[in-house]
Amino acid sequence: MAERITSAKATAKTVRIAPRKVRLVIDLIRGKKVGEAIAILKHQRRGASPIIEKVLNSAIANAEHNFDLDVTNLVVTEAYANEGPTMKRFRPRAKGSASPILKRTSHITIVVSESEEG
Repeated sequence: MAERITSAKATAKTVRIAPRKVRLVIDLIRGKKVGEAIAILKHQRRGASPIIEKVLNSAIANAEHNFDLDVTNLVVTEAYANEGPTMKRFRPRAKGSASPILKRTSHITIVVSESEEG
């Protein structure tokens, strides 16, 4: 008998926001039920919230469409933001010198799976 897949994943790569800022929001939704996680993201006043919400909705859609999982039982099991490529820029300074500016990017991954209770 084939083993039933109980988790789905979604990833957003090279998002133009620093991973440190993304992790602050991701830590709030890890381990929560999907409906609760979306409610938390809707009421967060951080720039990363809409991006994370998009990735979460994509993971939910993947679970529903690709693996026929029940949306009401889904839980955010894994959520992490890894560092993507860094864009290096320079800002002019005094006396003809320059100082570097690092524009950081993130790879955001969210995994949802069916809760065991139910």
